[in-house]
Amino acid sequence: RAYLADTWARAYLADTWVPAASRVPRARLPGHAPGATRARGRSRVSASLGVSRPNRRRRAPRPERAPRPAATRDPWKVDGGPADCHPPVRHVRPPAIRARDILESEEPMTDLIETIRRTLVPIHKEGYPFILIGIVLTVLAGYFSQFFGWIFLILTLWVCYFFRDPERVTPVADGLVISPADGRVNLIATVLPPPELDLPQVPTLRVSVFMNVFDCHVNRVPVAGRIGQIHYTPGLFLNAELDKASDDNERNGMVIETTHAGQPKRVGVVQIAGLVARRIVGFVAAGDVLGVGERFGLIRFGSRVDVYLPAGSTVLVGLGQKAVAGETVLADLGGGPERLFKRI
Repeated sequence: RAYLADTWARAYLADTWVPAASRVPRARLPGHAPGATRARGRSRVSASLGVSRPNRRRRAPRPERAPRPAATRDPWKVDGGPADCHPPVRHVRPPAIRARDILESEEPMTDLIETIRRTLVPIHKEGYPFILIGIVLTVLAGYFSQFFGWIFLILTLWVCYFFRDPERVTPVADGLVISPADGRVNLIATVLPPPELDLPQVPTLRVSVFMNVFDCHVNRVPVAGRIGQIHYTPGLFLNAELDKASDDNERNGMVIETTHAGQPKRVGVVQIAGLVARRIVGFVAAGDVLGVGERFGLIRFGSRVDVYLPAGSTVLVGLGQKAVAGETVLADLGGGPERLFKRI
C-alpha cells in the first residue's frame, strides 16, 4: 500500500499517470545516480520517464526605452498656437492655506456679523421706553395668564417693528426733492401754504405722504439746506388722510432754505399728527444745516407729512405710489417734463 501511494503521489505531481506495473525501481532509473540533482521544472518520475512538465511562462524583461527628448515650448505661444496678441500663460500654483489660518482669520466672523446687522434693523432710541414697558407688561401678564402674555408679547414685537430706523440710500443731485416719510402718496394738489410758514400766500404745489401704523415713522430731510424756522401748532387729531387735516390737526412745520442753479429756494415741510399719533418729536432746531436724507423728526403711531414746493417745480410721483423716506424722488426744483402714471 505504501508503495502504491508513493507511486500515485509521484504521478500526480508529474501530471502524468504512471501505472504500477511500468514503474522501474528507483535504483534502476536511467540517468539516476545517488545524490544527482533533478532537472529544474520536472519531477523525479517524469524525468525518469522522459516526460517533461512545461515550465511556467516568464515575462521577458522589457527593453529599456530611450528617454523622450524634452519638449521645447515657445514662451511666446499660448497652448501651442501663435500668440499675436496674448502674453505667455504661466500656471502658478496657489499658495497652500492651512486650516489653522482659516480658523484664525477674522473674515468669516466679520461676514457673519455683517449679515446679522443687515437682517436686524436698528431701533430708534425714542422707542426704548415703549419697548421696556411692553416687556414688563408681557412678563406680568404671562405670570397670571398665558393667553394675555402672548397678546402683550405680540404688541411688544410690533412696537419694536414700529420704531425701526433702517439705513437708506439717498440720491444726491442738485434740485431733487426726496420723500421725507415712508408711506403712500395720497394727495397732490395746488393749495395755499400754512400761514405760520411765512411762505408766499400763492397757490403752491403740495405733495402729501400718509404713514400708517406699519410704516417707518422716522422722517428725513427732503433737500439739503438750512432750517429757517420751526413752528409748532396745536390742534385736533383727525384722520391724517383727510385734506382738512393740514389745517385742523396738530402739526409741526419748518422751512428749509436751499439753493438751485444759484437761486435761493424755500421748501416747506409739515409733520401732521393723525388719529392714532399723539406725539410729534423733533431732532433739529432753527439754524441747523442739514444734508439731504438726514433724520429730522419722528411721529408716533400714524401720521402724514406735507411738502410745499416752490414755483417752477415738477412733481415726479403719482397718486397711490409707495414712497420710501430718503430714497424716493418726489419732485424736481428745476422743472422739466411731467411723468405719467397708470395703475396695473
